[in-house]
Amino acid sequence: MHKTKILLATLCLIIAATVCMAAEPFRYLFAYFPSNDNENLYYALSTDGFNYTPINHGQKVMASDTVAMKKGIRDPHILRGQDGKTFYMVATDMRCAEGWASNRGIVLYKSRDLIHWTHSTVHFPTRFPDKWSHVTRVWAPETIWDPDYVNSDGSKGRYMIYYSLLTDDGSLLYDKVFYSYANDDFTDLLTEPTYLYDRGSATIDSDIVFDKRDQLYHMIYKNEGSGGICQVTAKTLTAPKGTPLGSQWSKPSPTLQQTKVAVEGGGLFQLHGTNTWVLMYDCYTSNYYQFCTTEDWEHFHLKAQTETQGAFTPRHGTVIPLKKKEIKKLLKAFPID
Repeated sequence: MHKTKILLATLCLIIAATVCMAAEPFRYLFAYFPSNDNENLYYALSTDGFNYTPINHGQKVMASDTVAMKKGIRDPHILRGQDGKTFYMVATDMRCAEGWASNRGIVLYKSRDLIHWTHSTVHFPTRFPDKWSHVTRVWAPETIWDPDYVNSDGSKGRYMIYYSLLTDDGSLLYDKVFYSYANDDFTDLLTEPTYLYDRGSATIDSDIVFDKRDQLYHMIYKNEGSGGICQVTAKTLTAPKGTPLGSQWSKPSPTLQQTKVAVEGGGLFQLHGTNTWVLMYDCYTSNYYQFCTTEDWEHFHLKAQTETQGAFTPRHGTVIPLKKKEIKKLLKAFPID
């Protein structure tokens, strides 16, 4: 009888702890594609930014064959707009089954609720035929607000979309990061690709954030040839007038990943209400994601190693903090089992 009471008490504690954990509010959204043979958009939610639960019963939230030229999307990146209410997403328009040099463009999306999206595509060879007709890949596009861009009416500020380009005509011998500015309604590229940065060898998977504390742009990227993820910083997104393109960036840091296995798909996001930034990356040959934290951009500490298995097998994607009402709408549209 005494053992039965102890067992029941223990069981009650376990149930209480489980209920308590379940009651913790979701605060972060992870948008990703799950595999090379499933290049669609998926969502997962997290309470702490490190451990994630897939939503929509573990199924896709958007079919790529309805939005992309190649019927597949990869590397989705979501940005909350300057108004705090609009979301902008860009993705690689590609199908892995057609080869790594098969994509020629990107997909642009816009939404007010992360559920309903408008979309358009940009095919670089036809959009920029004079110089980019021989592009063989436009990889991992991302968006950031550039407050220094001067519009035709004299106002300042516009969304910059940056990405890695490669061609087969000898004009680009390896992947380099370029950028364009989006048009007003985020359906097309307003400006031609302009050089932004490269390490001196293949440079892909770049992600840029602005830290208000040090007033610097922090860009991470993958060294495609030598491996690893490095960081550079700049006071302005683009090179000051009269200086060479790309000269605004600092010298590269040492590699930041806290592992010796292969990594890619790096991303940065800030934890709710803190000065802590999170660096995440896909350990794509080892079936886990790693999440590292930093407060000074020099020291990165491994915080979590999240297994990618079962219904949660994310590849290169984005994590963004969300508000309670936004998550409530997401869960109504895309329930959890």
